[in-house]
Amino acid sequence: MKLNELRDNAGSRLKSKRLGRGIGSGKGKTSGKGVKGQKAREGVALNGFEGGQLPIYRRLPKRGFTNIFRKEYAPVNVGTIAAAIESGRIDGAAPITEETLRTAGLVRGGKSAGVRLLADGELNRAITITVSGASAAAVAAVEQAGGTVTTTVAKRAPAAA
Repeated sequence: MKLNELRDNAGSRLKSKRLGRGIGSGKGKTSGKGVKGQKAREGVALNGFEGGQLPIYRRLPKRGFTNIFRKEYAPVNVGTIAAAIESGRIDGAAPITEETLRTAGLVRGGKSAGVRLLADGELNRAITITVSGASAAAVAAVEQAGGTVTTTVAKRAPAAA
């Protein structure tokens, strides 16, 4: 095969629809735009326009807000850690940190502010784990197996009423 013999696969490039080339083409005169008016012109975006009636996004009340400073924590279950230790991806005798969990592939994506330990699954050996946060049930599950959990992010005090 030579470079001048290279071709696209059949049907991989569709021919563009030629508009406004007579009524026999099926896309003549108004080119599939209907009739005249604002929507027949180019560059018109009328999202939310209701013909002069007050649009629904203005009729409904605004509620709540999005906290742009919110921290997202990657969840890791106790059972997932136990399975990773069984398969040899994590050394159960050494202390387990968030970096250990990342290198083992249990935490994906670099956007998370840390790792939160959750209690789903069974743990049958003592481990020492340091994470950003942990649920009370996860801490109880690890301590019941003879291990310890250390959290790096302090819990917030409840707001005074």
